[in-house]
Amino acid sequence: MPVRYAAWVAGGLWALIVWLPMSPQTTKQPSDALQSAASQKFAALSDQFMKESLVLSPTGASAAGYHIHVDPTVVVETIGNALFLPLTQTYAPHEVRVRQVLSRVQQIPRLLDQVKPYLADCDPIFITTAVQENAGNVDLIQSMLSQEIPAGSPLKAEYEQQAPRAIAALNDFSRWLQDDLAKRPSKITWRLGKELYDRKFRLVMETPVTPEEVLSDAEQDMKSVRAEMLQIATPMHAHMYPEHGDHSDLSDHQRQNLIIEEVLDKISDDHPRRDQLQQTIEADLAGIVQFIREKKIVSLSARDNLKVIPTPPFERESYSVAGFHSAPPLDPQSDAEYWVTPIDPKMPDAKAESKLREYNNFTLQWLSIHEALPGHYIQFEHLNNIQPERRRLLRSLYANGAYVEGWAEYIAQVVMDEGFLNNDPRFRMVMRKIRQRVISNAILDIRMHTMDMTDQQAMDLMTKESFQTQAEAEGKLQRAKLTSTQLPTYYVGIREWFELRKEYQASAGKNFDLLKFHDLVLDAGPLPVPVVEKLVMTAAK
Repeated sequence: MPVRYAAWVAGGLWALIVWLPMSPQTTKQPSDALQSAASQKFAALSDQFMKESLVLSPTGASAAGYHIHVDPTVVVETIGNALFLPLTQTYAPHEVRVRQVLSRVQQIPRLLDQVKPYLADCDPIFITTAVQENAGNVDLIQSMLSQEIPAGSPLKAEYEQQAPRAIAALNDFSRWLQDDLAKRPSKITWRLGKELYDRKFRLVMETPVTPEEVLSDAEQDMKSVRAEMLQIATPMHAHMYPEHGDHSDLSDHQRQNLIIEEVLDKISDDHPRRDQLQQTIEADLAGIVQFIREKKIVSLSARDNLKVIPTPPFERESYSVAGFHSAPPLDPQSDAEYWVTPIDPKMPDAKAESKLREYNNFTLQWLSIHEALPGHYIQFEHLNNIQPERRRLLRSLYANGAYVEGWAEYIAQVVMDEGFLNNDPRFRMVMRKIRQRVISNAILDIRMHTMDMTDQQAMDLMTKESFQTQAEAEGKLQRAKLTSTQLPTYYVGIREWFELRKEYQASAGKNFDLLKFHDLVLDAGPLPVPVVEKLVMTAAK
């Protein structure tokens, strides 16, 4: 899931945004007229704040659908997004959008010259990733942008004038990163350390839960999920490997690992070819949609605007398998994009096979449930129905990560519980493996940033305790270093969602309606789940 914008305001701003207009009555209340005037004043102020903030980031403005300001001279979050978003959105005629992209291309050399003085010290992992992603920016200009300009267009001459300069600047920037910045002595490490991690964790989660509490619970849950996996795997193992016996000669932990690993290995045999990944995902979506409707899990979008596309080249280091990009909150009729990262033709066969076995046909079903339906796509389609517009924009720009990622994991569990794929034990087994991955993600993020967990210890946790393939674990190791506190949002979030569901269901009793509950919580938008809980429980009374 692409990172939501301007997360740095998460803590204090949320308290103001969410609760100021909705504070419960105190012993002495102003008149209704004064309350109404104050609410209107705050609404105008928040709308002004958001849009003036977007002026400072044209890329963020493009992502939000705010197309009034397209000044390319401001240092944007990434060059790739600045070029990619206008090409894939439909807020203006194609020629207008391409011209805006070319105006940004023109400014790339100046932008990069301005950036260099600010990059004096950097951990090597960020330099390596930047170089890899920058190659995607070059490819975007050479391939995607070039193809968007038809032969005979007056824009062709402008492209031929601007593109070579921009590409040269991008290549020069990569050389500078490798030959200059990377060779400077660095005092910076990717590890945040306990003090900074705790502060960031609190702001990202927006709940009182601490890293220590999450770590303790996650390590206990890992044991419980492993036990579940063994229970599911044991009869499957006897059927799949009748000649292996039950491995009773091994220690309990070794036996558990071997039975689970052998079953997962057999399940992984069923995977697409390396050139059929996107086609397989597209075919899966129709069956998922039908199941959601039959089981009345959640209301689907009336816009039907989901598009499955290859992940943009400049994003493939961050989204090595897939990702989701919602329709802009200010332009909800535009396409929502389910990104599928193709297997690099240059990837060695062994590594490609490892990746495909991790994302076998059953895991791909989970992936589409998580990223698209009824996961992130449906989640953000409900958000894009919120009125008034300023509230929709506000909750989109400052979306709570635990709400967002927790929903996608929670709803995948709901789909499984409702009998998806006819309760196929292979899918259930894969779903337990995914839960184990969610748990280990939280553990490794906390331990790596606050407890000096080594790369090898992290790899052992993922491959030996969570049954991930080598390729998957290597990608997750890099991600943990680059995106501190993001990986635990899945675990923190799914627990919050199930607690909310439990409380609401107890209150509703025999009148509990799954679809009604899901629509209600999604229609609130991506607030912190404890805030959503207060809103929906108040509505339920």
